[in-house]
Amino acid sequence: MSIGFGKYAKGYNKPVDKLPGRAWVTIFAGTTINLCLGCLYAWSVWLKYLTDKEYMLAHGWAHALTAEQASNPKSLCILIFALLMIPGGKIQDKYGPTVAATIGAIAMGIGMIIAGTAKSYAGILWGFGLLGGIAMGVAYAAPVPATGKWVGPHQRGLTLGLTVAGYGGAAFYVAPLIKYIIVNYSLSASFVVLGIAYLIVIFFCGLLLKWPEPGYEPPKPPKEWVEKQAKTSTSTIQDWSAGEMVKTWQFYALVALFCLNTQAGLLIIGHAAKFIKPLLASGYILVSAGGLLNALGRVGTGKYSDIIGRDRAYMLNAAAAAVCMFALPTILASKNLALAFLACMIAYWVYGGGLALLPSYTADFYGTKNLGFNYGLVFIGWGLGAFMPKLAGHIKDVTGKYDEAFYIAGGLLIVAIFLALITKRPRKAAA
Repeated sequence: MSIGFGKYAKGYNKPVDKLPGRAWVTIFAGTTINLCLGCLYAWSVWLKYLTDKEYMLAHGWAHALTAEQASNPKSLCILIFALLMIPGGKIQDKYGPTVAATIGAIAMGIGMIIAGTAKSYAGILWGFGLLGGIAMGVAYAAPVPATGKWVGPHQRGLTLGLTVAGYGGAAFYVAPLIKYIIVNYSLSASFVVLGIAYLIVIFFCGLLLKWPEPGYEPPKPPKEWVEKQAKTSTSTIQDWSAGEMVKTWQFYALVALFCLNTQAGLLIIGHAAKFIKPLLASGYILVSAGGLLNALGRVGTGKYSDIIGRDRAYMLNAAAAAVCMFALPTILASKNLALAFLACMIAYWVYGGGLALLPSYTADFYGTKNLGFNYGLVFIGWGLGAFMPKLAGHIKDVTGKYDEAFYIAGGLLIVAIFLALITKRPRKAAA
């Protein structure tokens, strides 16, 4: 096994009949990296203690944070994450995935340690928000393109779904782990311990991320897939540069599809603990279960998108999420915990599914050679989706309920269905 800072996995420079073991090493190393980066989804556990005046004073902090202050590190992290995906993808494309992952490991470790030891709003904001965002943007940009170079077009949904599943599934383990460390040790310890662990794990898993050597050809699609592809032509055999990509309307459609899928998911992720609190006191249970469905949604959606197509998978997911959004006001008014939990879990699944679909869409439309940078540009749509949690909070402050936010999110998902229906692969003019 080739371990180190080189780009390539040596000896994998020929056509293969099935995915080699080295490809699976890259896939699961990427999953593990994302299991570390996905601590963002457990922020609500930290927020609970950061706003607890009695707890914070007892543990050496100058004061508790306001709800707005405690939300800002996550918001800053999301913003930096989305912006850094672009240079992160460029680093991956030029220097290889190991270099990108190493930068992410260092930024994540230092940032979390600063957040824990500074014991201040500024420390949390710059440690988790800024450095954490840098880590996520640069390191998240490494595993997906690396995986994409190993697999055939008929395998992209499943394998890319597996690669990004770790990010969504992180909350499943990290939410209860954070709570355990805080309760038994301290809030500061939760940041420091995770920071040290993440630095080590991301660094060593980054050494395992490798491209195949030039000359490698991934497994050929089955005959049935090839025949279907000949009729629909949904996957390109050409590689597009970023400059060529942004001149096509389909690029902007993919950004919009990402945004429209993300906005509904972030509404649930950002506010579920609040609107379900009258029905479920232990909100971390929902966060943890949501993390599991977020991860499963990436793998499951990726798999059935390989079978039925990206557009149909997207429309199926969006329709299911829209039904949940429109139904949630009635469900919450009826105080039905089982239905409320089910609706949230479907929303988590669909949100996760979008993070498997959009990199697959990007590879299908624009090829894998420049996937790191190209997907970084498409990923802007994920960052744009962060408007919905803020809008939902404003609606709650004004009306006392989230009903209008749910209806808006559902309406935008209906728009997304029609957009997915008309968005087809661009055709590259012959040279």
